Amino acid sequence: MSKTKVFISFDYDHDETLKTFLVGQAKNEDSPFYLADWSIKEHIDDDWKAKARTRIKSVDIVCVICGEHTDTATGVSAELKIATEEGVPYFLLKGYAEKTCKKPKSASDADKIYTWTWDNLKKLVGGSR
Repeated sequence: MSKTKVFISFDYDHDETLKTFLVGQAKNEDSPFYLADWSIKEHIDDDWKAKARTRIKSVDIVCVICGEHTDTATGVSAELKIATEEGVPYFLLKGYAEKTCKKPKSASDADKIYTWTWDNLKKLVGGSR
């Protein structure tokens, strides 16, 4: 069975630990996905966006980890916009069970933030949304 290639988009300033958790889950023996790359921590300019676009175009799906400040993370919003422009599917994952997690500004009103459980994650990566 081939594994799904995932790009992680997350708020570097507040949620880097969440990225680490997802990296750990990708290493599980029964993981249906692997991480091709993740967010680029550079100043947002045309070069940064070109790098992000190249990385996002090369994956099967984008996982946007939502935290308390994701609505102010311009890089996450830009990465989601690129995924949308390139037709790369994505899903929003609630980073904290007991906190209010916010969507990136570029998310649509219809986008749901999904609860982060191992079973949910496997289903979301598999296309269940």
